[in-house]
Amino acid sequence: MHFLIIRCYNVNVQISKYVRAIREGRITFDKPKEKPRFYLLWGDDSSSSEKTRGLSYIPPPKAKLPGHEEAYNPSLEFIPTQEEINSYQLMYEEDRPKFIPTRYTSLRSVPAYDNFLRERFARCLDLYLCPRVRKKRLNIDPESLKTKLPEPKDLKPYPTTCYIEYKGHTDAVVTISTESSGQWIASGSTDGTVRVWEVATGRCVRVWEVGSDIRHVAWNPLPHQPILAVSVDQDVLILDTGLGSEEQQGKIRDLLRMEKPTAESGEAAIVSWLPDDKLGGLRLKHFKSVTSIEWHRRGDYLSAVIPAGESRAIMIHQLSKKGSQRIPFKLHGLPVSTAFHPSRSIFFISTKKNVRVYDLLKEKLIKRLDTNLREVSCIAVHPGGDNMIVGTREGKLCWFDMDLSSTPYKVLKAHSKDITNVAFHRSYPLFASCSEDGKAYVFHGMVYSDLNKNPLIVPLRILQEQKGKGVLDCKFHPRQPWLFTAGSDSVIKLYCH
Repeated sequence: MHFLIIRCYNVNVQISKYVRAIREGRITFDKPKEKPRFYLLWGDDSSSSEKTRGLSYIPPPKAKLPGHEEAYNPSLEFIPTQEEINSYQLMYEEDRPKFIPTRYTSLRSVPAYDNFLRERFARCLDLYLCPRVRKKRLNIDPESLKTKLPEPKDLKPYPTTCYIEYKGHTDAVVTISTESSGQWIASGSTDGTVRVWEVATGRCVRVWEVGSDIRHVAWNPLPHQPILAVSVDQDVLILDTGLGSEEQQGKIRDLLRMEKPTAESGEAAIVSWLPDDKLGGLRLKHFKSVTSIEWHRRGDYLSAVIPAGESRAIMIHQLSKKGSQRIPFKLHGLPVSTAFHPSRSIFFISTKKNVRVYDLLKEKLIKRLDTNLREVSCIAVHPGGDNMIVGTREGKLCWFDMDLSSTPYKVLKAHSKDITNVAFHRSYPLFASCSEDGKAYVFHGMVYSDLNKNPLIVPLRILQEQKGKGVLDCKFHPRQPWLFTAGSDSVIKLYCH
């Protein structure tokens, strides 16, 4: 008894020490764990225990255990009648029972199971051909995946309504061109006439009877040289429009005057410069048909596309020296159209499959732009010079960012038929396309000076022409957000905002 009292006293003393230590905070129960001094360098590695703690692997389901119907001597309630057995034969194989219960007098009378190997084989196929992995589903709102585009009403002004119709041609108008000041517009038609119209009033001020199908007209980009280039069959005509001041007219007459025909060089067999007294200008005779012409920004050089010309398929004419030369590049494919860079010595040549970019000073290929589509029909270069739109025969419009890639940045399925022409506005962030389906599309195309931002493309308006009548050409007004369209119904339309 004395021993028990002493032991209880010692225990009470020890408990009192522990209680005092807990109250004084010398003993704590929530002591933080010490972080290890050394740690795994690749802490986020997929092989770490934290990553594999959640089982992504799902164990396969166990095989179905046999029931009472699979006993060797089941109850009578599990035994099907003969009518039920006959009805099994009328079922589809996947709905038919896999096992029909049968009674045997003893276990040794049970024969081998006929479908044993088949069922084991199917079980093995389920185990290794049907992977079971727990996949996390992401709950993403489909609306959040759509590109946030601004509303068209916030991107005004852009052409929406037909304001003026220019009537005078008797057949389809295939090409139009606007003068640099925006006061005049020239048109060419399959009726064999070239006309100059006043934009504000719709008055026709000049008509030339060319007498052949006109392929292309292009107004000189210099405001003090109101001259017009026209491609007609195998000829390129440089016409004096008679517009401008007396001083400008005197300089134009001196520019278009020729002392004698140039036929002394080897290029004379390709192009002959002749005066045209009937139409009042110059006539450049080529050896094959000219389909497209394009002025250089300085107004002295003119490119001509001759698709059947092989190595001489593209010619560069210099108006001041009355001379012509071939491009020093080897063409790969049939040329369709050409374009000059707005500010640099770069030349664009579009073939049926791609667009090639050349440096005229270094005489070398810079880049090849591949559309990966059937056939290219037209091109247009952005005023900044780093972007381009390409129209195709499939009705698709390709936007190229030449600083980004040689493949299209965007491919727009705009039209149901061939795209006949595409155009950029000089000052507004607008571009347009027209097609043989009778529609002209207007887009907002903003190019940012920040190279980290991609161009913003927003469809704005569909300008519907007459049903069954195609739109063969479209051009923007050089200063206003207006669009001119040339239709196969012989009418030129001006759309304003």
